[in-house]
Amino acid sequence: MDIEADGPIPGPYSMVSFGMAVAGRMTGKVFEPVDAETHTLYVELRPISDDHVPEALAVSGLDRQALIREGRDPAEAMRAAAAWIGEVCGNSTPVMAAYPLSYDWMWIYWYFMRFAGASPFGHSRCLDIKTLYAAKAGVPIGWATKRQMPGHLHSTRPHTHNALDDAIEQAELLQNLMAFG
Repeated sequence: MDIEADGPIPGPYSMVSFGMAVAGRMTGKVFEPVDAETHTLYVELRPISDDHVPEALAVSGLDRQALIREGRDPAEAMRAAAAWIGEVCGNSTPVMAAYPLSYDWMWIYWYFMRFAGASPFGHSRCLDIKTLYAAKAGVPIGWATKRQMPGHLHSTRPHTHNALDDAIEQAELLQNLMAFG
């Protein structure tokens, strides 16, 4: 999953879009990857506040006025996202994975709690891809940057800052890390 937001923290700022992609399923202790483009969700949200950081919004390439007019209502969008997660996970337990997790988690968890009343990931079913790499590679967390990872672990996709593109890219990175070491 990847999120583009127009401010540094939840609260007076707004999440403007989010993308989700299924990376795979755990069957027992075995990770089974799936095509990261098969099950995806992309949402552009109507801002919940007038406060925003124009430079941060510019990274997403989205137009704030268009989001105000055409963005999805956050409550409807988060309920739909929770339903989508339930549908694609079926009997599996959903786990959110992101690089870095801390940024995406604070936004998505807050939005789920605020607008849907609950998070499909509970309060802690999440995986930081950066920490996973550090543990598998045996390197300090400060060395667990994408620039220092071996090239074969990277997705071949460009990092576009479109939330769905980035979610698919991160799903592929997770798949590669699960097969690593």
